[in-house]
Amino acid sequence: MKLKIKRNQSKKLMGGIAFELEAQVDLDEHEKELIKKYKADREVLLKKEVSIPLTGKAIVLDITIGSLVGGQTFKADNIAEILEYENNVIEACKTFKSYIQTMEQFGGEEVIEI
Repeated sequence: MKLKIKRNQSKKLMGGIAFELEAQVDLDEHEKELIKKYKADREVLLKKEVSIPLTGKAIVLDITIGSLVGGQTFKADNIAEILEYENNVIEACKTFKSYIQTMEQFGGEEVIEI
């Protein structure tokens, strides 16, 4: 599994800069087969409430296996928000890796020493 991150910026109509973060996960064939076998594309890896500055409102950020594999784009008004999105994506990918490792272990036995 490889995470590709692309950062873009553009000018806003009324001045200022808009930021964008594109995140997509590349899977090898084995990982793709596991996702397909367990129908895991809708599994939520990260659900987080993100507050929108100066509005008093918040949105719920869902990052799913399917959204990462298909590619997900996040838009923000400042670099701090982009960094927050990037950290969230990395956190979601770590959870995704745990899903893959667990899927690989079905049908076997694991011994955990306590």
